[in-house]
Amino acid sequence: MKLQGKVALVTGAGSGIGRATAQRAAAEGASVLCADVVNAGETADGIAAADGTAEAITLDVREAGAWDAAVAAARERFGSLDLLANIAGVVSTGADTVVEQTEDEWDRIVSINLRGSWLGMRAVLPGMREQGSGRIVNIASEAALIGIPGLAAYTATKGAIAALTRQAAIEYVKEGITVNAIAPGFIRTAIQDGIEQQLLDDMAAGIPIGYFGKPEDIAATIAHLFSEDASYITGQVVAVDGGWGVS
Repeated sequence: MKLQGKVALVTGAGSGIGRATAQRAAAEGASVLCADVVNAGETADGIAAADGTAEAITLDVREAGAWDAAVAAARERFGSLDLLANIAGVVSTGADTVVEQTEDEWDRIVSINLRGSWLGMRAVLPGMREQGSGRIVNIASEAALIGIPGLAAYTATKGAIAALTRQAAIEYVKEGITVNAIAPGFIRTAIQDGIEQQLLDDMAAGIPIGYFGKPEDIAATIAHLFSEDASYITGQVVAVDGGWGVS
């Protein structure tokens, strides 16, 4: 129960890493506001069924007003806001290379991945500064650290998130706020649904640990960075990748 008494806002909570993070935060004792454009209620209901404390809110991370409403809801329902997990994100629906990517799709990916993370930090930081404490965890990617073919716009946003994390960490470290990012490697989520099993097996074989990570692996790292055990960690981009980045 490392997060007992804390209040967490988790974006992308309707599925995947976001859902696992909301569940883990609640299991560690936090009250959780589950935010997403779809299925956030399912996550909150599941947490409540497991005797945790959670509520749901619809949040489009591209909209500043929606962020303001989410922060207000967290404070109204739970009394404070101590933790932010900026998890909502997307990959391209088509070819994502420098030459082939379209302007509209580039703008969509940037607005959700990068603008959404920035707006989230902008929304929660004033309250964290006022109370003199807070924890923010953003989601970058292994793609922010190494080159990966076919992920131009996605890689650009995740690299920018890593840089923004370091900048914000230095900006607010004297005010009791830590800001870190996680760079997941291959994590098994619904994104891989429809991919042939042989291709998945081949991908897994390229990971030194030999298998895909689970959303719960990322959630566990976020819970640690949220906790007092990680109070001396800030400005870091933590790779959770089964050794892929050093292979």
